[in-house]
Amino acid sequence: MRPPRIHPMLTVIVQTGFLAVDGLHFTERAHCPQCGGALTGYDTKRKQFAHLFCDDQKKTVYVFVKRFYCRDCHKICSADEPFYPNTRTGSLVIDLVRALSMTMPVNRVAAYLEIMGIVADRTSCRNYMRNHHYPIETNLLFGVHLPRSLISLSALATQTGKGGSIEGAEVLAACGFPSAQRTVLHLPPAGEERKDRNEQEHKEERQMTKPQDPG
Repeated sequence: MRPPRIHPMLTVIVQTGFLAVDGLHFTERAHCPQCGGALTGYDTKRKQFAHLFCDDQKKTVYVFVKRFYCRDCHKICSADEPFYPNTRTGSLVIDLVRALSMTMPVNRVAAYLEIMGIVADRTSCRNYMRNHHYPIETNLLFGVHLPRSLISLSALATQTGKGGSIEGAEVLAACGFPSAQRTVLHLPPAGEERKDRNEQEHKEERQMTKPQDPG
């Protein structure tokens, strides 16, 4: 099969969206998903979101997800995060595979991902297509269907600029997760207020790297 020829802007949009997630912290959950009980902080877990090829080098995109201990049922749960249930791959990867599969077979989906710099083999793509049926919206750009979640996140990252940063809640809102319906997607505030808030959040996350005594 001949390698697909795609518009260079598609690769820029895709890579910008994925890189916007790299290193972000997801720290919010209102109550226990099992029993609705009150939560207390437990620890923070680093999770693989996606594998990319950037500048001819492989890069792993990681996110940090806060975990909580339920005081009522004593279960451990995670903060709202950009992962579909029972998956170890970021939701953007699955959205992208499913959007491309609307108009092409699995072998061509894998080829398009390779051109865009997203690492996902044919078997993984086939599993995403078969096992995930979450509703997604797409836009047609340069003749290719892209998930609106990825387009929104890429646009947010571009508007924020190199000097700014994106919060986990904004990523969830851009990706359309129900847990983020209460979050208004907006550009981050400029200046020292945003910087101070980020530093405080990072300080709190560093303090959560070791499990705390639930009692």
